[in-house]
Amino acid sequence: MRKADLINQISEKTGIPKVDVLVTLETMFKEVKESLGKGENIYIRGFGSFITKKRAAKIGRNIKKNVAVNIPEHYVPAFKPAKEFVQDIKDKNEARKEQE
Repeated sequence: MRKADLINQISEKTGIPKVDVLVTLETMFKEVKESLGKGENIYIRGFGSFITKKRAAKIGRNIKKNVAVNIPEHYVPAFKPAKEFVQDIKDKNEARKEQE
């Protein structure tokens, strides 16, 4: 599913115009990026957490030049789903397998 498909589905289910749904989603994405950039995690009960994970400094290799490259420690964004979210997906996948 693409972002446009998601916007269409939300608009159909809620009756909110697509433009308003688009603005809302874009604002949410922007806020998530800004919060993670500041080092603040976002916790959404029943859905999951948007967090930043620290990657330690390490030595990598440039294969083409066969040279060692220092990679400094850095942070990467991550999503950790809530237990309820994971269980819901498992249940739906099991139900789908039974239908096949």
